[in-house]
Amino acid sequence: MKDVKRNSLRAWVLAARPKTLTAAFIPVLLGSALAFADGKFDTLSAILCMAFACGMQVAANFINDLYDYLKGSDRADRLGPKRACTEGWISPRNMRIGIGIMMALSCLCGLGLLYTRWDILSHASVELITIGIICILFAFLYTTVLSYCGWGDVLVIVFFGFIPVGGTYFVQTEMITADVVMLSLISGLVIDTLLMVNNYRDREQDRKSGKMTLVVRLGERAGAAIYLGLGIAAVLLCLWFVYSGRMTLLEFIWAPCVYFYLHALTFRKMVQIHEGERLNAILGETSRNMLFMGLLLSVALC
Repeated sequence: MKDVKRNSLRAWVLAARPKTLTAAFIPVLLGSALAFADGKFDTLSAILCMAFACGMQVAANFINDLYDYLKGSDRADRLGPKRACTEGWISPRNMRIGIGIMMALSCLCGLGLLYTRWDILSHASVELITIGIICILFAFLYTTVLSYCGWGDVLVIVFFGFIPVGGTYFVQTEMITADVVMLSLISGLVIDTLLMVNNYRDREQDRKSGKMTLVVRLGERAGAAIYLGLGIAAVLLCLWFVYSGRMTLLEFIWAPCVYFYLHALTFRKMVQIHEGERLNAILGETSRNMLFMGLLLSVALC
């Protein structure tokens, strides 16, 4: 991509990594689907939650791009997509400005949500603002500290599971139920498959950079097993909704089970490829599988 002009629109789009927005989209979709099933869906709230989630995802991608560049983690032997700062497409100064703009826009969406739903959210405004601040704080902490200590998988379950699914459901229904807790865990586990295959691909480069992911700590075989296990756990947890009456056994077969079939096929390809840039295709397939799971499960719940 030598034709990417410095600080151009294309450079910013590449730095935003639009393919990763699937991970921001799915939790909000699931939380909204559950709210719809309970007859309390609110369109504006869902849109603002989606805008906040996507804005924070882009901001986190910018932060990751900048601080991995400053740390020297984006090595010459990098297997993943090119990074904007490392390639010189965007200067570190402009990347900092971009981070600030995306954070500000995300915060405006969050405040807009409070404003439009103040009549029912005023009693929880402090808690919701606190959650927003925590999201901003951990967007920085993840890249700068926590991902190097192997906390990435836990943070995915929290910030792509419990917070977005639970938050989206709460601002529309004013409550948290056992169903939303279970759905949050399912969302987090499914989205963690994306991080797991990313870390599986980068295991040797991460080891050299001192990034102690689960795959680096436990080894390649364990990493592959965890990738498969995340999908199995997510599908088995969906049986909760059969038990609670929100989903029929037939819906369980054509929603979670279809996802697992795709997940198992992708796992098989990942193990066969084993290493190298060809694993980028597995990253794409995993993102596709996640999207199918989000869409199919949302339809089943509705």
